[in-house]
Amino acid sequence: MTTSSIQTGDRAPAFSLPASAGRTVDTASLSGKPYLLYFYPKADTPGCTTQACGIQEALPALGKLDLTVIGVSPDAVAKIDRFAGKFGLTFPLASDEDHQLAEAYGTWVEKSMYGKTYMGMERSSFLVDGDGIVRNIWRKVKPADHAALVAEAARNLTAED
Repeated sequence: MTTSSIQTGDRAPAFSLPASAGRTVDTASLSGKPYLLYFYPKADTPGCTTQACGIQEALPALGKLDLTVIGVSPDAVAKIDRFAGKFGLTFPLASDEDHQLAEAYGTWVEKSMYGKTYMGMERSSFLVDGDGIVRNIWRKVKPADHAALVAEAARNLTAED
């Protein structure tokens, strides 16, 4: 396992991943546009549902800021599609089953529960500007607070341009 520790000001790693609704998300199509990559542990769990629904509710405001939102989890596309359909999530949810993107961002980490350690996704988000530079990082984000933090940072990002 190789983990990276992406810092604010670093160039965002390139990616191409399968996503919900038959989409593919990749850095090539995002060129010149700001985007949010948010990593979440598992589709259709309470925290991940709170986080995703909060983002969905904030999409109109984020869209006005010209911000593309992409959720990333280690789940298979079929599971992600069920999750998106169940909660009416219209933004792309990407499948990173081999954890390659998570490892590039340093979000595939050792976790522990009930005394057992295992590898899993750290709930983290990265705001990337139109030049592909990481501008904001939130690690171990609280699901209920996520959308408000992102909206504020995105407003600041567009004010700088």
